[in-house]
Amino acid sequence: MPTEGAASVPGRNWRVFSVGLLGFSSGLPLALSNPTLQAWFTTAGLSLRTIGWVTLIGQAYVFKFLWAPLLDRLPLPFLGRRRGWIMLMQLLCGAALISMSFYTPQGAASTIAFFGVLLAFASATQDIAFDAHRTDLLRPEERGWGTALTQGGYRTAMLVSGALALILADHVGWAWTYRLMGALMLVAILVTIASPDAPDERPARSFAEAVVQPFADFFQRYGALALAWLALMVLYKLCDAFALSLSTTFLLRVPQFSLTQLGAINKTFGLAAGLCGALAGGWVVTRMRLFPALLVLGVLQALVNLGYIWLVHSGPDLLALAIVVGAENFFSGLGSTAFVVLVTALCNVRYSATQYALLSSLSAVGRVFLGPLAAWLVPQVGWSNFFTITALSALPGLLLVLALRRAIDRAELARPH
Repeated sequence: MPTEGAASVPGRNWRVFSVGLLGFSSGLPLALSNPTLQAWFTTAGLSLRTIGWVTLIGQAYVFKFLWAPLLDRLPLPFLGRRRGWIMLMQLLCGAALISMSFYTPQGAASTIAFFGVLLAFASATQDIAFDAHRTDLLRPEERGWGTALTQGGYRTAMLVSGALALILADHVGWAWTYRLMGALMLVAILVTIASPDAPDERPARSFAEAVVQPFADFFQRYGALALAWLALMVLYKLCDAFALSLSTTFLLRVPQFSLTQLGAINKTFGLAAGLCGALAGGWVVTRMRLFPALLVLGVLQALVNLGYIWLVHSGPDLLALAIVVGAENFFSGLGSTAFVVLVTALCNVRYSATQYALLSSLSAVGRVFLGPLAAWLVPQVGWSNFFTITALSALPGLLLVLALRRAIDRAELARPH
């Protein structure tokens, strides 16, 4: 179990606080390549089927483990083994966002999609480097608060690039919104420069070691359980991803909220609830064993999906939206913090970039690939039944948590070096 003390207090520790700020940089591009882009295409009048296919832009988040070994093997000649890559990808993200602002979905949807793919690739690569940097940097007693602050920063960025971006788009247009987000991405480079290096940052000695050893190490350490761990990575957040795959299009077209209403409610209730959930998750995992945290929070993540059924029938009721969005952000934040602590505990710090990329990319499978399925399913069953199905999709992941109870306890208490 993590211990308490000065090192676990986030406000007194720049090592811990800096990863929270870098979590903001990690989270900013995600919404701009999916839900916010979805809103842009929706307000431009594109079909539900087209919008469903647009969600595939984020495939880099699923396949990032394929090039993660390069980051373990090839440090850049500035800012150390991890931060150099973070900075380079921040530059690329900023450039992609600004480039997208010069086109419209009606006249150049494919061009916007191309820059969206580039944005997702740069963002996924930034995540590889940042996740490895955090895994290497944080001491075992700092994991709880470090993960909580990372989740807090990540969710704040998601709301800036989601909620605030919708409000800006309603007032200054999509072009200036994406330009401002690109500028904000470039400002985040200052945090990367100021963040400390992790101790003993040594690259792999060869490409064979960088490519083969991370996977061999993972399967050697976990043996027959390795496949079960990989399955859990896919299934634990599946219900969350399924419900959110077309949530922006749903809120704009069914209850018919305006962009400003969506942005304002998300900004007020989503931000507060998401931050509280992430920080509460840090508190929970420092005082509660990881297994019960994953199980209870996984159940709650599933149940909040049912709140969207209320919005199917409520019309543009701002109170209903606030309650549903607040609950979704709070419990998703709780569950994500516990889940990230588990992923971190499963990684060997020697191969943290590749192993964390593998595990986190599997957790992105639902977020990336469920969009077309959701776009096909909704016309078949209706929105209410769709959200019921998303809640039930949590069951396989919860059953796997129960099956892995002893393995989760062992992973929590032991960290390989």
